[in-house]
Order: sequence, then C-alpha cells, then structure tokens
Amino acid sequence: MAGCWQWCHRTCVCCLSEEEKRTIAVDKEIQRILKQQKKKERREIKILLLGTGESGKTTFIRQMRIIHGRGFSEEERKAFAKCIFQNIFTAIKAMTGAMTTLRIPYANPENEMFAKWLQDVNTVQITQLERGYIEAIRRLWTDPGIRVCYSRRCEYQLLDSTEYYMSNLDRISGQDYIPTEQDVLRVRFPTTGIHDYSFTIKTITLRIVDVGGQKSERRKWIHCFENVTSLIFLASLSEYDQVLEERETINRMHESLALFYTTIHSPWFHNTSIILFLNKTDILADKIQTSDLQKYFPGFT
Repeated sequence: MAGCWQWCHRTCVCCLSEEEKRTIAVDKEIQRILKQQKKKERREIKILLLGTGESGKTTFIRQMRIIHGRGFSEEERKAFAKCIFQNIFTAIKAMTGAMTTLRIPYANPENEMFAKWLQDVNTVQITQLERGYIEAIRRLWTDPGIRVCYSRRCEYQLLDSTEYYMSNLDRISGQDYIPTEQDVLRVRFPTTGIHDYSFTIKTITLRIVDVGGQKSERRKWIHCFENVTSLIFLASLSEYDQVLEERETINRMHESLALFYTTIHSPWFHNTSIILFLNKTDILADKIQTSDLQKYFPGFT
C-alpha cells in the first residue's frame, strides 16, 4: 500500500494526528502557492478538491471557513442541529440493523424492543431528540452487544462520527443545545453536485471547488479542470477495511488508490501542483488495534 501512495511525486502533505493540525499543514502549502501566484500578479487561484466519498472534503471546507472565512455564527450552527440529530438516528439504526445481520445478541433482551422501535422511526422527519428517543438510544449504546457490534463496524456502513455523538449525547440532547464548531465539523451529509467556495487571504482570492465523491458524481468533474492552479486530493487512511456505500464489493481504499492514480496521470494536471492530504489518522490509530491491515493489503509490512 505504501508503494502505491508513492505515485505522488509532486507536493505531498503527510497528516498529523489531530485534524486541525492537518488542515493547518495543507494551509501552509496553500500559502506557498499563494506567494508563487503573487509573483505572477494573479489575484485569484483555483484549487480543485478531489477524493472519494466520505474522504473528508466537506469537513476540510468547513475548517477553511473557520480559519480564513467568517466561521459559523450561532444561528448557522443552530441550523446544523437537525442534521446532527439525524446522524445520531442513522448511526443507531445502522448498528441495530447490523446486530440482526451479524447475529449479535443484546446483553439486555429488553433492548431488542427499543431497537425495533427506533428502526420504525423515519430518520428524515427527525427535527429534535425527544426524551423517549434519548433514553432508548442511551440504553442501546451502553449495551455490551452493541459495543461488540460497533467494534465490527468495518462489516457494515457506519458514520465515523458515531462514537463522538454518542459520547456527547447528554449535551446534544439538552433543551438549549447549540452545536459547537466540533459538532459542525463532524456532521455528515453527502456532497452532491459541485460547490464553489471563495476565501480572501490578504489581496488574493482563493477559490476552492468541491465536487461529489461518489461514483455517480464524478462525471460532473470534467469541466472543473480548466485553469486549475492546484489540486488537493483527500484520502481517508481509516477506510482500509471498509467497502463503498454505493457498491459493497469494492474496498474503499482500493477505490481511492485507483482514483488517485488516474488523477496524477491525467493530462489535465501535468502542470498542476498536487497536494495529497492523508486524512482520518486518528481513526486509523484506533481501528488498527483491532482490525488487521494485512488482511486487506497482504503486501503491507
């Protein structure tokens, strides 16, 4: 696997363990590009943000907004609350569904009733966490059977932010809950279509184009390639034991490697600076203790 990533013969950034520090490292590279562009008297540079689904592109944009933009106002953070509640329901329903699929018994048989109740809830209609829901979710999350199921999360689709939100359930379920910046950074909803973001750094406008990572979205990328100054490719290191949500026969990291290889050999980017952003190293450090990397990449030593 390490040899595959060595295809990055241009600018490569190896991430630190903390997500904010990784973003700052990439930001330093952007600053270097800005200095080069300033010498050429260009007032705007265009950066294309690429990566497979759930590689962390949207989170990166939110971090850039906090560092170089106006951040998120209290009202804007409040608007994320519904999505956070829905993420929590998505996570607990994924785990209770996997309990059945993986044939893992609940330590407390009564929790099976709560699981069936929550499975019948329409997640998209969730706008708040009612007391009954909170208690059911709390009881399920603390059930040893669910903890076993969580440890086997590579065998089904589960949000990376699951443990974070479950660990903060008491705060999030509070009556006067206002999402923090960390809550906002971790909320998940798929990027569809193409999104253009602009950040002003001194006298230069940094334009970042974020595109959808799912396979169905990639056909829309092509017209974004024109006049790209730099490309940031995000790769999630924690996905070595996971499969694609849209095609469960394909390993996520294999897919990321294939897309990265195609990207760096594309004629569109012969004269483009490429930054490789290795993401989610904190999740990797935790996961690799229980999930054998060599099982999925036998050549890794």
